[in-house]
Amino acid sequence: MKTLIITEKEEIEQIIAKCTVCFVGLADTDLTPYVIPMNFGYKEGTVYLHSAQEGRSIDILSRNPQICITFSTDHALVFQHPQVACSYRMRSKSVIGWGTVIFEEDFDKKKEALDIIMHQYTQKEFTYSDPAVKNVKIWKVALNTLTCKVFGEPHKK
Repeated sequence: MKTLIITEKEEIEQIIAKCTVCFVGLADTDLTPYVIPMNFGYKEGTVYLHSAQEGRSIDILSRNPQICITFSTDHALVFQHPQVACSYRMRSKSVIGWGTVIFEEDFDKKKEALDIIMHQYTQKEFTYSDPAVKNVKIWKVALNTLTCKVFGEPHKK
């Protein structure tokens, strides 16, 4: 089995669109890693995340706003020979992106970000109460670097 490197933007965005969760990696200034699963929205090279106004992730981001986001989908256990343990592999597709978190504070842009996040999961239209919008922390991450791989593809015979 082999690993394929994907560079086409359209294919990368299709993988991201299939995901329901992303994993966000942060690094504190003492180099302590912190990875959290999050709901997200994606539009035109930007990932939108949301959280409470305070907490460990917000504290870390105040010191180091650089993050890494991983998307992974289409997981399946595959093998070349059922009796050979080393021939087993997890087939999957993944995208890894890096960027800097900017917190969106504009009320209307926060609503737009919430719409983008909700669009990842449903095609419904939503309204948001003013307190809900004011109390949510919106993370905006323009992905400046992306890698994409497909793992566990069969070798062509």
